Amino acid sequence: MANSKEKLFTEFPPVSTQEWMDKVTADLKGADFEKKLVWRTNEGFSVKPMYRAEDLEGLTTTTSLPGEFPFVRGTKKDNEWLVRQDILETDPVAANAKAHELLMKGVNSLGFKVESDFVHAESIAALLKDIDPVACELNFRCCVRNASKLIALLGDYYKANNVDVMNAYGSIDFDPFKRILKKGRPFDNMTDAYKEVYEAAAALPRFRVFSVNALSFNNAGSYIYQELGYALSWGNEIMAQLTAAGLPANMVAKRIKFNFGVGSNYFMEIAKFRAARMLWANIVKAYDPQCQFDCPNKQADGLCTCAMKMRTHAETSSWNLTIYDAHVNMLRTQTEAMSASIAGVDSLTVTPFDSAYKQADDFSQRIARNQQLLLKEESHFDKIVDAAAGSYYIENLTNSIAEQAWKLFLAIEDKGGFKAAVDSSEIQNEINKAGAARKDAIAKRREILLGTNQYPNFNEKAGQKITLEDHKCGCGCNCNTEEGLVKLDFSRGASDFETLRLATEKAAKRPKAFMLTIGNLAMRLARAQFSCNFFACAGYEVIDNLGFETIEAGIDAAMKAGADFIVLCSSDDEYETLAPEAKAAIGDRAVLVVAGAPACMDALKEQGITEFINVRSNVLETLKGYNAKMGI
Repeated sequence: MANSKEKLFTEFPPVSTQEWMDKVTADLKGADFEKKLVWRTNEGFSVKPMYRAEDLEGLTTTTSLPGEFPFVRGTKKDNEWLVRQDILETDPVAANAKAHELLMKGVNSLGFKVESDFVHAESIAALLKDIDPVACELNFRCCVRNASKLIALLGDYYKANNVDVMNAYGSIDFDPFKRILKKGRPFDNMTDAYKEVYEAAAALPRFRVFSVNALSFNNAGSYIYQELGYALSWGNEIMAQLTAAGLPANMVAKRIKFNFGVGSNYFMEIAKFRAARMLWANIVKAYDPQCQFDCPNKQADGLCTCAMKMRTHAETSSWNLTIYDAHVNMLRTQTEAMSASIAGVDSLTVTPFDSAYKQADDFSQRIARNQQLLLKEESHFDKIVDAAAGSYYIENLTNSIAEQAWKLFLAIEDKGGFKAAVDSSEIQNEINKAGAARKDAIAKRREILLGTNQYPNFNEKAGQKITLEDHKCGCGCNCNTEEGLVKLDFSRGASDFETLRLATEKAAKRPKAFMLTIGNLAMRLARAQFSCNFFACAGYEVIDNLGFETIEAGIDAAMKAGADFIVLCSSDDEYETLAPEAKAAIGDRAVLVVAGAPACMDALKEQGITEFINVRSNVLETLKGYNAKMGI
């Protein structure tokens, strides 16, 4: 068999990169290769249209195995991740009942929110009744002021119930930076607070009690390199503060948990997690974490490689969720879950598809769980470790993202570290700037949100299904400033389009856009389809047509239909005569819009024809202007 394979492959002569380039250049027929095929990413580096084996030469990402430093290929030798679901109920008895239900449905990582009124022994006992802390991972959120008390209560409960604490894994979401990033409130005596939590956690040796919630950056619209670079700086801030206070580096590192978001940029997200593990391992190594135990992973020089392993939880992004055509959110979260699981995260939460506009119900929560179970039980994603390894493309993406994130990390460190950058609002401003830039790209359709700014469901109404007080912001705040500090803006990418369309829904009259299709068959059909999608993004009623023989016939039909906008759909060459004719026939009875950007545009504008829509239009601003014309 080996010989037959060898003969098979030798029948095909090797093709050099230059030969490929010659073929590509010929097919481009004189077009510029860099402009036509090289993709300039938001992360600040370029992506080539093809990669070959020589592109792996010199990359350090390919030199280690899963479970080996620097852990680019994973911190373990399998790809078993925990299926996590956070419980919305805050009453301990109700939350306990929900937890038992979830444990019977494939969940093996639970998230509890413990309100201040329930941080006492009786509530913890009710919350964890008949739950085996060794059989599943338990994660807790509470007010930062109650973190130490909650840890102590958990320690007492575990001890009283003879729980094997060395095999009871979980986390406490202690995050003093949350107050600054989400609320705009400063946090005093941060190092003392971290030390207090660290000391309390001695009773829970397997718990990660310090959170790096990079998910906040993702949900505010950050670019991938920003989410990673700032996360590394955040983790390093914890390391620096506590090691300076005298705590051992290896023990501090083992208490940190990274909570990342996962966006829809499929391959980039896979590369992000691989780069994250590699960079964090090197950061922790720089602290010379000496192993204090007789551990098989202890290096000859005493280094603790266990401390260099990044513990990662991933949650699918809320930034790209939409209210309209909400079932498309399932497609988004499914690809995001695939990215995270292929990348080797330790646990994963899939955000329910309806969480942008209402409290997730049993159906949407079940779908979210099953999206992960499908990947495990039917697609067997947990059976292969680092499936991306060796991919010319993903290995180069990993390296490129690592380089950009590292540059950002070093820049923050040069300015005094993460806390200094947050206190000066630099990080918040940069993240909000990135979110605003992405929204601008959505407004111009350079970034597509299916069902929102492209291919909307023409007749969908969403106003009645929104039950969240603020459908723009998952954190429930108004995203402005308090006490002089800038907060992250958590309004979703679709929020501006949704505000526009909801206003149309509430209007006394739904505007009508009539397609006056005439002339060249191919062009009029293509432009009518484009224009229907364009106006439907604002919730307008669109009326398409196969074509008219004359302008007069089209105008008459439009007036009978009660059109507010008449969209002339034809070819560029024909607009020079058709557009003035249409303008004269319409008068002030409706707004004439020309679909396209003809060479005669300036001449048409001189004749009073001012409205044009095309692929270079700012869809959002144009539609806002049309709503204003309609008094909406």
